[in-house]
Amino acid sequence: MMKKDYFKDSKIKYPAYQPWITDSDKKIVEKVMGQNMLTLGPQLEKFEKAFSKYTGSKHAIAVSNCTAALHLSLKAIGVKENDEVIIPDLTFVADANAILACNAKPTIVDINKDNFFLSITNLKKNITKKTKAIIPVHIYGQACNIQEIFDVAKDNSLKVIEDCAHAVGTFSNSKHVGAIGDTGCFSFYPTKNMTTAEGGMVITNSKKIADKIRQLRSHGMSKSLKDRYSKGYPWIFDITEPGYNYRLDEIRSALGISQLKRIKKINELRRKAASYYYSKLKEIPGIILPDMVNDNTHSYHLYTIRITNKFRLSRNQLFNKLKDNGVRTTVYWMPIHEYTAYQKFSKASNVKNTTKMYNEILALPLFPTISKKHQDRVINVIKSFQK
Repeated sequence: MMKKDYFKDSKIKYPAYQPWITDSDKKIVEKVMGQNMLTLGPQLEKFEKAFSKYTGSKHAIAVSNCTAALHLSLKAIGVKENDEVIIPDLTFVADANAILACNAKPTIVDINKDNFFLSITNLKKNITKKTKAIIPVHIYGQACNIQEIFDVAKDNSLKVIEDCAHAVGTFSNSKHVGAIGDTGCFSFYPTKNMTTAEGGMVITNSKKIADKIRQLRSHGMSKSLKDRYSKGYPWIFDITEPGYNYRLDEIRSALGISQLKRIKKINELRRKAASYYYSKLKEIPGIILPDMVNDNTHSYHLYTIRITNKFRLSRNQLFNKLKDNGVRTTVYWMPIHEYTAYQKFSKASNVKNTTKMYNEILALPLFPTISKKHQDRVINVIKSFQK
């Protein structure tokens, strides 16, 4: 059933996304509400173990959101004041915010001219003696050029924090993304392939990093809640380094467990919807579609098309035409260099590919329960300008 537009726009009949919350999701959340412990309890442990198993990583640490995951990862690998961390220009601002939260400097690098991935040529040009790490982004659900980036990082003794906010269920060379670099950071925001409403996860194969992140997510306490109440005096613990309140509670952990159980089905439904778009839009001049990847290297978090000069409308004109026809779409995202707070970290002349791509991209509605009627409305509006 289609839900009413939250923004109270009477034109909108077809939303850009819709969370898929089932009766099973509701039941497990309701059950957990009866627990004695509503944070740092058994559901958190179960969720972390399940996510670790699913991604093939040695450790998984659930946190309050993906920004927290990025921040904790940077802290755990030792990023400090005046260090530099390289990020692509086309990414969500959370990457840059997490770097500044460490008093470090984001180095904003252009993407490739023909895809959304960090340019290896520009990456190499921007490495300095102060560079500490790289944050590659598996954007829109597709595995990025992670192996090339990892090789550059290895050659320059740099750490790699994978931004996997879009990429639950995305693999690269049979490895789940996030398990390749030093850490992988995931988002469970409502628009994502699986959701806990708000929430995130860090995965890593390093026990040292995992232990550091677990400590920092709970104010820097030297003992976990479970350890404190298992023996001795529970109020006796140490703080060796100030930390944060970045915990994920039991209610959201339980929802995560339920959602993760059907992630393969969720991603398959997304893949089928993406395939339908592809079959109907592939012949339209001026529209560049995402590659239909038939292996597990794409989880189809977003279906982002590019509107080029050969199409009769600009990106913004098409956005408005779709909206006039009841369809909500959006753009992910403005480039980092466009924001006032980050303009000093980049020169427009160094991010030409991102600037061009930004003016072309538009994310069409995509979610597991999207109907053919919904997709056909989108397709028919786009096709109406073909001739």
